Amino acid sequence: MAFAGSPLAEARAIDPCFYTDPQWFAVDQARLLRPGWQLVGNTAGLAAPGDVLVAEVCGASVLVVRQGDGSLRGFHNVCRHRAGPLLRESCSGLTRLRCLYHGWSYGLDGRLKAAPEMAEAAAFDPADIALAPVQVEVFQGLVFVSLAETPLAFADLVAGIADRIAPIDMAEMRFERRIVYEVAADWKTYIDNYLEGYHVPHVHPALLPALNYGEYRTENSNWYSLQHSPVKPGVDAYGDGPMFYYWLWPNTMLNILPGRLQTNRVIADGPGHCRVEFDYYYTPANRHRADADIAFTDIVQAEDAAICAEVQRGLASGGYTPGRLSPRREAGVWKFHQLLAAAYAAG
Repeated sequence: MAFAGSPLAEARAIDPCFYTDPQWFAVDQARLLRPGWQLVGNTAGLAAPGDVLVAEVCGASVLVVRQGDGSLRGFHNVCRHRAGPLLRESCSGLTRLRCLYHGWSYGLDGRLKAAPEMAEAAAFDPADIALAPVQVEVFQGLVFVSLAETPLAFADLVAGIADRIAPIDMAEMRFERRIVYEVAADWKTYIDNYLEGYHVPHVHPALLPALNYGEYRTENSNWYSLQHSPVKPGVDAYGDGPMFYYWLWPNTMLNILPGRLQTNRVIADGPGHCRVEFDYYYTPANRHRADADIAFTDIVQAEDAAICAEVQRGLASGGYTPGRLSPRREAGVWKFHQLLAAAYAAG
């Protein structure tokens, strides 16, 4: 089942089955999330050769490894012998990657170096064996991976963002902490909610005074949507300056605010449920704002989680048919649905 795209001025929301039918959870994993670019961390822990980032992507454990030449390479965290793990957590200063199951060891480049007690195996040549690769890219200090052999060109995904946010450089911001939010809603329900400020006056009473809602705008690009608004002067929780809310296909958000960055990865962990990895970064000059900023964001996230759960129940109620979208306020939702339609149609 698929749905046809419509011009924004004529658009409706998509059918509730895409949020409630368990078959679409499997489709989303296979067609959208596994091949899509997934934000897994930042380069701060990958400073030297042998530093390794371990992350989970759509049920698969992956490694990102700093090489001796300074480059990054990514691999499935799966031994080619009998699928044992090589690492259970991120670490630093390794010279080899050793399987925790049977001790096979690999170089930082993923090539098999040693396989204990395999001398009697006929025609067994370690030189023929290497860890399965994953694609790795870095954007302003943020590390992305894709499980697809030929994913969307990463430069296309982030085209124009660095120029738009300049002179901000996200690589200058330092990681502060991660908070994971559990949401009783489909991952697409959460992204729909993120992609519009239409609900702000009705759901976020503390956030609304910080925004210039009259100047809140949405701009769509090929593979992302940007919401932006100036912050009202004197709002201490946010500081003065522009706010950029980027959603990147399929499930990454970059909230770029004065002196700080918040990244979100929306993880579809089951039909009707998702969790959001919310990472906080600050420039050294704005580190003192962290506690107040995170406390404020906790309130907003709790409000979003609550309304998304209620919307999810409404989608599953049998009493809802798709309504019209607001061309002024829901252009980002429309863009997301257009990309969903194209991906589903592509099979």
